[in-house]
Amino acid sequence: MITEFVDAFVDREFARESEFLAELVKVASDNPPGDCARHAERVGELLTGLGLTVEAHPVPGAAVEAVGMISATNLIVRYRFGDGPVIALNAHGDVVPAGSGWRHDPYGATIEGGPHGPVMYGRGAAVSKSDFATYAWALLALKAAAAQGNKLTGTLELHFTYDEEAGGNVGPKWLLENQLSKPQAVIAAGFSYAVVTAHNGCLHLEVMVTGKQVHAAMPQAGVDALEAATAILAALYAHRAELARTRSKMPGIVSPTLNIGLIKGGINTNVVPDQVAFRIDRRTIPEEDPVAVEAALRALIAACRKRFPQATVDIRRLLLAQPLVPLPGTDRIAGVFQRHAKRVLGVDVPIAAVPLYTDARHYAAAGIPVVLYGAGPRSITEANAHGADENLRLNDLRAATKIVACAVANLLSPT
Repeated sequence: MITEFVDAFVDREFARESEFLAELVKVASDNPPGDCARHAERVGELLTGLGLTVEAHPVPGAAVEAVGMISATNLIVRYRFGDGPVIALNAHGDVVPAGSGWRHDPYGATIEGGPHGPVMYGRGAAVSKSDFATYAWALLALKAAAAQGNKLTGTLELHFTYDEEAGGNVGPKWLLENQLSKPQAVIAAGFSYAVVTAHNGCLHLEVMVTGKQVHAAMPQAGVDALEAATAILAALYAHRAELARTRSKMPGIVSPTLNIGLIKGGINTNVVPDQVAFRIDRRTIPEEDPVAVEAALRALIAACRKRFPQATVDIRRLLLAQPLVPLPGTDRIAGVFQRHAKRVLGVDVPIAAVPLYTDARHYAAAGIPVVLYGAGPRSITEANAHGADENLRLNDLRAATKIVACAVANLLSPT
């Protein structure tokens, strides 16, 4: 059986797969600043060394700069088994900056023992350089299985992209818009103990409040931008409390959220502040219309602004990420992954939703059914993803590789 062949292949190759992941962690690809071409070059070298043909697609400078990055090169590997559907496996190689508080070198790929077996520490070890390894070795396992006479049809592609942390517009979206790939189904980076078919959307707004600076000894002669901004912020926080009453029907998602993550302004202690800017992060649940959410926030801010007619308020949209909702065909793909996850992990793996947003939404927006599945524990919190000492249990990497390979084999098997 192909499952037995794949399991044996992954076990036999697992030391090389772990070494491959370590090499990816050791090359920084922090975003920001988003200078990721070097990491893509290293990945291309490693994949070529595995006998895979790699297409490098540098994103033009203007497009990269428009999303606040320095460089990005998307990689595609295509392997054709025969006539049939095209399935793509997508993971992103850009990562958030390391930050402080690490016990390990964030770019050292240190491996230590743990209660669940060896653990690799490093930025991107879990999100989502791990799935560069998962997906590459899943393809290698299927290539070897086909060479031994196991019948597979269609084409398997690897999409390794580099701007998930900046919104995905010059990653998967760019590949699709430039017609570099036309998959019929997509598996995107995820964790091992849930098959994710839905996630939140996200709206980022920047609000700039402008007043008039004067000496603090005569504040009545100026227009206090901070006073106006404070009124707007108070209204936004009151609105945040109301959002908790809205509940999602998607398992894994609770309610919409709102956060003010950045604020700056003022000139000096003895000057009435002339400008205050702040940024809003509004997570939209799958049941919400992001366009209507944005309109409501703009209306709330406009109502507050009327109390300060001498101040001006400008609102700029930075990001509008649509929620991911299941498309026709998603359930079938998710069911295949559930069956193989149960076989390999020995536990029931649920179909779930997550409160963050991912590149998977770009494929869904193009009408392509997509599920998120890959290497990692039960949650982002367990993996310290985006935190200090981000880590990956290597046994989860091994299991996910087997599960992805066998699930894709089912999807590419003749019916």
